[in-house]
This record gives sequence, structure tokens and C-alpha cells, in this order.
Amino acid sequence: MQQPILFNVHESFAPEDLKVEIIKGLESRNAFISPKFLYDKLGSHLFTAITQLPEYYPTKTEREIFQLYQNEIAEIIGENKCLIDLGAGNCEKSEFLFESLKPSSYVAIDFSIDYLKEVLLKLSSNYPDINMMGLGMDFSNHLLLPDSLPKTNRLFFYPGSSIGNFTLDEARNLLIQIKSSSQNVGLLLGIDLFKDESILSNAYDDPLKLTSAFNLNILRVVNGLIKSNFDVRDFRHRIKINHEIKRVELYLEVMRDLKVTWPGGERIFQNGELIHTENSHKYTVDSIHELLRSAGFTKFNNWTDPENYFAVIYAQ
Repeated sequence: MQQPILFNVHESFAPEDLKVEIIKGLESRNAFISPKFLYDKLGSHLFTAITQLPEYYPTKTEREIFQLYQNEIAEIIGENKCLIDLGAGNCEKSEFLFESLKPSSYVAIDFSIDYLKEVLLKLSSNYPDINMMGLGMDFSNHLLLPDSLPKTNRLFFYPGSSIGNFTLDEARNLLIQIKSSSQNVGLLLGIDLFKDESILSNAYDDPLKLTSAFNLNILRVVNGLIKSNFDVRDFRHRIKINHEIKRVELYLEVMRDLKVTWPGGERIFQNGELIHTENSHKYTVDSIHELLRSAGFTKFNNWTDPENYFAVIYAQ
């Protein structure tokens, strides 16, 4: 018999809070928009399409690692965990682990609760014996889990190198919250390793321009939230590869002098000005171990692909 799905939207989704956050970023000297606003329902679908591109190596490489080592990973982690999926998206990565890990429950957390509802309703029909819950949450600030979740036997799953979207301090803060959430907590983490610039460029500025559409869509999201008048035709997708900090940076470049307005405010943009939308930090295995240790994790298992493009870490 199929278990009922519980959906919950955390209070941090208050529209006024989101509006204040967006306007603060637009009014900053160097304008920025938080990457969480990339993932409305359309943005989530676009990102799913991006992961199918041959140029976008992270998803397929991470999948290869799980396929190669799924039995070893399952033996180390064990079964019947409460699997907590951070940034669940289409939930496909967690679903791949269902057979080997046999979780007792599955908690999918994502900023786009509408997309999550759509996905979980389909997923639950295929796995009626797994208790499922969907949480709409901005865990980039606070990871707040319902009291109804088991306090032990928790396995956090954060694949896709999404932790790379955070600065080191932000990533450390999230990892500390994960580590302190319960005793004997485990974290299965996917990280992208720094590599040749041409590979990174093709992955984040693909020939089909799906990443461009994904990035530009954030302006439509902002328009809906703060009633601004951004026109996507005035902007173009642009990336920078920052070798010093080891990250890929996503921007929207203004293509002409223009004024963007919203109720009670405005900003003048000059031709060539940039709006920052996302960072994607790259790591080495040693540097991610150092970050995890600073958050309280002490034991690690590592798996990488033959070309060392990507790594999966199990931390305790």
C-alpha cells in the first residue's frame, strides 16, 4: 500500500523575506542574485535537461562512480537509513540508491516545492514501502528538519557537487549543521575536481545554450517575486573561470545601458555590467577532507572516476 507523502514549506519562504533579499542584491555595488532563485519549476526542468548534455560531465561521471562502487558504498553505509536528499531536484540520484541502500524513509529537500511535488508523486508510486516527505526549504541559511524525523540513522545525501555553490564559510556552516543534527550521522557527498579550462567552459557554456536559458530564467523569477521589469533580451549568459579560487563563476552581462525598476526602487545598469548568479567551486580530495574536518567529520571513504574528474565522499 502506497504511503502518503507529507509536504512542508519552511517559513523562510515568506515572500517578503525573499523580496528583501533580492532587492539587497540588486542594490549592491556589484549586483548579484542568489543561485537558489535559479530553481523555480522551469529552472529545475532546464537544469535536468542540462544534466543530459554530453558536455555536462558532473552528472554522468558521478553516476558512473555510483554504478561502479554501489555495492561497496552500500556495504560501508548499511541499510535502513533515513535518507535526506539535499537539493533533491528530480530525485533520480537518490532513486538509484534505493535498491542498494534500502532506505526506511526518504526526505527530499529542495527550494522548488512545486517541482518536488510533481516528482515525488511519481516516485512514491514506484516505491510504496518507503515513507516519503518533501520539504520546501532554503537550507543555505538554516537546515531545520521536522521533529517527526528519526533522530538516529540519518544519511544525508548531497550529490552533484552542489556544495560548490557555497563559499567555504557557507559550506562549513552547512556541514556543521549536518554533523550536529544527530549522533552517528553520515554524509554521502559528491564533489567536482578542478580540471582543464576547456572542459569547464564547455560544461558551463554549452553549444545548445541550455545553460544560458537556465541562467537567464532567473530574471523571470525575480520579475515574479519583486514585480521588476527585467527583459531577458537585454542580457546574455557569461562565465568566468577563476583559477586562483578554483571556481567557475556565472554572470548575466548587460548588453546595453538600461534602467530596471521595481515598486519603490530602481537600478541603472551600464553596458557590459555583470550580475553575479552562481559560483561553482572545485576541490581536491585533500581540500574537501580539510573542510569536512573543520565541521567535525573524522572518517572518510573516497571513490573517484578513472580520469579524476569527480569524487564521491562518505564522511562520518
